Amino acid sequence: MNDPFFTKTTCDRCGRSLSGGRIMSMYNTDVICMDCKEKERNRSDYRQAADAEHAAVLSGNRNFTGIGLKN
Repeated sequence: MNDPFFTKTTCDRCGRSLSGGRIMSMYNTDVICMDCKEKERNRSDYRQAADAEHAAVLSGNRNFTGIGLKN
């Protein structure tokens, strides 16, 4: 089975190449470039998203889909 995380070539947010690195969004299951990740980190609700993901992993949920990306 091919995992989309490893096979995607462009960022789900901005469409740029993932050749410089990739990471899963903290808000949903988007595969994003490092520039988009930096934009996420600067959002006012980033701590809420990170805390929710951390709690899900601690409870055994390794497939947490995130809190959703709101404008």
